[in-house]
Amino acid sequence: MDRQLFIRDIFAREIFDSHGNPTVEAEVLAGEDTVGTASVPSEVPGEGDREAGENTAGRGNAEAGGESVRDTRRTEQAAETMNSITAAELIGRNVFDQEEIDRVLTRSSGISEEERPGGNVSLAVSAAAARAAACSLRVPLYRCLGGVQADRLPVPMVNVLDGGVLVPNRLDLKEIMVAPTGKRPFYEGLADCAKVYHALEREIRRRNLPASVSGTGGFTSDLGDTKESLRAVRRAAEQCGLRPGRDIVIAVNAAADDLYDAERKVYIFRGEGGEKGSAVTRNAGEMTEYYEDLMAEFPICSIEDPLGAEDWEGWKVITKLLGERVRIVGAELFGFDIDRLRRGIRIGAANAVSVRVSRARTLTEIFEIIREAKEAGYDLVISQGHGETEDSLVSDIAVAFRADQIRAGAPCGAEHMAKYNRLLRIGECLGWSSKA
Repeated sequence: MDRQLFIRDIFAREIFDSHGNPTVEAEVLAGEDTVGTASVPSEVPGEGDREAGENTAGRGNAEAGGESVRDTRRTEQAAETMNSITAAELIGRNVFDQEEIDRVLTRSSGISEEERPGGNVSLAVSAAAARAAACSLRVPLYRCLGGVQADRLPVPMVNVLDGGVLVPNRLDLKEIMVAPTGKRPFYEGLADCAKVYHALEREIRRRNLPASVSGTGGFTSDLGDTKESLRAVRRAAEQCGLRPGRDIVIAVNAAADDLYDAERKVYIFRGEGGEKGSAVTRNAGEMTEYYEDLMAEFPICSIEDPLGAEDWEGWKVITKLLGERVRIVGAELFGFDIDRLRRGIRIGAANAVSVRVSRARTLTEIFEIIREAKEAGYDLVISQGHGETEDSLVSDIAVAFRADQIRAGAPCGAEHMAKYNRLLRIGECLGWSSKA
C-alpha cells in the first residue's frame, strides 16, 4: 500500500448496551497518537445465527428461552482473549490494510474455538482500526470507506409499531415502519417520521393503552390485527397533515419464519382469530395474495422476509409477482451467508438485501456481502443490531456504500438517535438530499 501507519496497541473492554447487557468497546492505537474507537451491539454472530432468529431482541432473553448469548463471562473472556492473544498478531501491521487486519481477526490457526475472540469483539476491533485509519487521513469514516462515491444519504425506515410472536399484541407482522418519499432533505423526511411516531403515541394514549416500546423503540400496544394496526399508522400520518403514499409510505418486516409451522407447512396468523382465538393459516401462495391485499389498501414500499427462509421457490414467485411494485427484502433469507445470497441472486429470490452490520465478524465481511448484492442490482438496506450502543458505525457504512435505506429503530432512545443524528451531520457536509 502507498500509505503506512503501524498499529501500536489494541485494547478491548467490556461495556454495557442500551439495555444493560454486556458488550464490547475496542480502541486501536496507530502511530504515535492516532486512536480509533468503536463499540458494537451485544448481538453475537456465529453459526446458526439465522436459525436463532430474534433470540437477542428486547431487554433480555428470559421470554425467548435458552441461554443468553450476552453472558458477562463470555464477553469478559472474549475481551481478554483479544487483549492477550489476538492483539499481539495485529500490533505492527499497517492500519490502512483493512483486509489483512480482518484476515488476522478471523483466522483460527493456533487458537482453539474456546479461545477465539467472540465475533462482536472482532467487529469492534475491525471498526476501530478503520476509524484510526480515517482519523490519520483527517477524513470522516464514510469517506475513508467509500471514497468520492459516498455522496448521498439513505432513506430512513423508522419503527413505529412492533408485533410478532414475542410481543403480546395481535399484530402478527414483526415491525411496521414509516419512510419519507420524494427528493427532500434528510432532516425533513426524518422529522415527518418522528411526527407520525408521536401522533401514534397520542392515539395509543387516547385509547387508554400503555405506550410501551420494544427494543427497537416501536410501540407494542395492541391496536388490533395487522390491518387495524396499519390503519392506525395511516391515521397518525394523516393527523400530521401528511399524505400516505405521497409524503409518507409504509414498510413492514413480516419475519415470516416466526409465523411458519414446518409440520403443517403453513403460516399461522394468531392475531386475526378474533375473540374466539382461532388462528388464520396461509400457504405460500396465499401469502402472496395476502401481501397483494395489504398493498391494495396501504402505501407499502417494502416487505422484509415475507416468506420463510427455506421457501426458495416461494421467494422466486413472490419476487416475480410483486418485485416491480415493492422491495422484497431478504434478511433472514440470506443471513450473513454469501453462498445463500448468491443462490438467491441466481434464482431471482428477493430484489433487496438487509445487511445487519452486527452479524458480521469484520468490516471486510460486510463489504463482500454489499458488493455481491449491488453488483447483482439488489437494493441495499443497512440495519442496526440488537442490543445497540450509541456508536453510529451503521450510518457511515450506509453512506459509504450508497445504501438505499437505513433501519435504525424508532426516533427515541440515544442508541437510535445517534445513528440518525450522525446522518444529519453527514448531510450538512454532503449537501445532498436522501431519495426514496
